[in-house]
Amino acid sequence: MYLVGIDLGGTEIKGGLFTTDGEAIQKSSVKTPVVEGFDGVCNAINGLINSLVNEAGLDRKDIKAVGVGIPGICDGEGLVYSAVNLYWENVPLGKKLRELTGLDIYVENDATIAAIGEAAVGTMKTAKNAVFITLGTGVGGGIIINGQPYSGSHGLGSELGHMIIGENYYNCNCGSNGCLETFASATALIKYTQKLIKDENRDSIILEKVQGDLEKLNAKIIFDSAKEGDEVASLAVKRLVKYLSIGIANIINLLDPEIIAIGGGLSKAGDYLIDLIKNEVDKYVFYKKEKIRCQLLIAELENDAGIIGAAMFARI
Repeated sequence: MYLVGIDLGGTEIKGGLFTTDGEAIQKSSVKTPVVEGFDGVCNAINGLINSLVNEAGLDRKDIKAVGVGIPGICDGEGLVYSAVNLYWENVPLGKKLRELTGLDIYVENDATIAAIGEAAVGTMKTAKNAVFITLGTGVGGGIIINGQPYSGSHGLGSELGHMIIGENYYNCNCGSNGCLETFASATALIKYTQKLIKDENRDSIILEKVQGDLEKLNAKIIFDSAKEGDEVASLAVKRLVKYLSIGIANIINLLDPEIIAIGGGLSKAGDYLIDLIKNEVDKYVFYKKEKIRCQLLIAELENDAGIIGAAMFARI
């Protein structure tokens, strides 16, 4: 028997066919037809499943189950309460896909799904208790407790990006002020760097790198400039690291995980970022003994975390 993992995003739907041990057999992707609404997206997922099965020379009866990671929040039956990037509110994704495919369908938040992937075959596979943090446009997270994903009583748990960690100069998209993702995401890093250059008139090599157009700024340029000793970039990275470390310390103090894995676009800064975080986190953790310290690592699975995690979620 085989498993299918679907990673549903606002621009792309990625899919993978896997053995029950997590070995990849087939991978494919299609554009997300957001303008076609809920039914159009469901049809696209069904078509992608068909493609994966047919290209592998299999039949649907060979598929044990399908896991779907969604960019939003849902309950255990696959009712999606909200998926902002898809313009969905209270849509029965699980039910609709079961009707279309005739298969067992399991739906979960995409960050939790990625955590399941890392726990099954990635950075967190040796840990019983672990946390995955994804640093991209926003900040997401997934929590593994006693080897099982934790989503709370109503599917609303593990929203690590909306942990309040301090007062900020702009509000989060959720309406609150002080969310972790307004300090520690790629968006936050870019906004603060632009603020230093535009509002405070600070000189920076960044302006040369973007040909004077700060709308071209991205996180890689900022990290590269910080490594070169640029003051503005260094200030922006230092601020991100400070507040991210406060958030990580809160997680450590609350959950005591063995491993925290960092994924998403900012994780491409690699050991440079991890080393900065390790030095800062020590200021805030409650218990500082070296031999029981939580490991901070870069996630391994990168863009495949979603489809692998979705398939492994369907196996659970």
